[in-house]
Amino acid sequence: MFRFCLAALAGLALTSTAPAATWAEAMFVEGLAHDFGSVPRGPTLTHYYRFTNNTGRDLHITNVRVSCGCTTATAPQSLVKAGESSAIYAQMDTRRFSGPKTVTIFVQFDQPAWEEVRLSISANGRDDIGVSPDTLAFGPVPRGTTPSRQATVSFASGMQLVNVAAESNYVQLQAKQVPGNGYGIAYEVTATLRADTPVGKWYTDVWLNTNNPSTPRIRVPLTVDVEPTLNFSQATMAFGQVQPGQPVEKRVIIRAGQPFRVTGIEGTDDTVSAKVQTGDDKALPAHVLVVTVKPGGPGAIQRTLKVITDLPTDNTAELPVNGTAIMPNLD
Repeated sequence: MFRFCLAALAGLALTSTAPAATWAEAMFVEGLAHDFGSVPRGPTLTHYYRFTNNTGRDLHITNVRVSCGCTTATAPQSLVKAGESSAIYAQMDTRRFSGPKTVTIFVQFDQPAWEEVRLSISANGRDDIGVSPDTLAFGPVPRGTTPSRQATVSFASGMQLVNVAAESNYVQLQAKQVPGNGYGIAYEVTATLRADTPVGKWYTDVWLNTNNPSTPRIRVPLTVDVEPTLNFSQATMAFGQVQPGQPVEKRVIIRAGQPFRVTGIEGTDDTVSAKVQTGDDKALPAHVLVVTVKPGGPGAIQRTLKVITDLPTDNTAELPVNGTAIMPNLD
């Protein structure tokens, strides 16, 4: 399946089935170990060790360290309230080792009591397998499109590719043998996103299934940032401090993957107004929106503009507008 940014990342987890020895280990319900299996040397592998604070008290992480420089690990959230969930974020650089590698991640807590959890992360870096590029990285793509990315897979040890599979149904795969470069047997693997892939930053896995019993499959990471069909060039329009009665203008670009017209703007009033500089009657792939703030008196400015277009789907976009109106200092 596709997994969202800080929800779950990368891979098929080989989790520990032994009962947790401490209250801290018991929070990691998905296990304390993760094995990426056989991977080509080159890509950076990513995994989240998810946990839930079921202690009934605030949880505080004081330190996260690793046993090898080939791996980094961090706690995006050091203070976790009772009942909340978080994760330890780990990245393994396969360029830094060859063959089997297991790294220990030490996570220390000082609340609600002192404890240390040891997580493990493993991979088998293979020099006889080449993947170029080492990640199927789509980057930002508009929602509703069907972009494709290719990677060339080479085997030097007589291994052959049997088929390819993805953990997500939103990824469609094809593979064909291509002329080698002297390295061995080569294949071109093409990954194509479905048009209905949800909006968001996604991470998933593509698996190369081989005829080698000792290396039955090889993992290739896939990353993509699916953007809304209609989006602004900035997430928020911040005006900062402005004076009452003094109009201040700012511009923002609203864009889509196809030409469109702006048919309306909601959320305006006497304080915040907006107009399309490029003209409402023109169908363009991008329009310049001019937002004007003119407060009548001091106070906070908090508005959300809703831009409506004639696009067939995802035809609206919202832009938060904020600022503070203050009286000038006459001293």
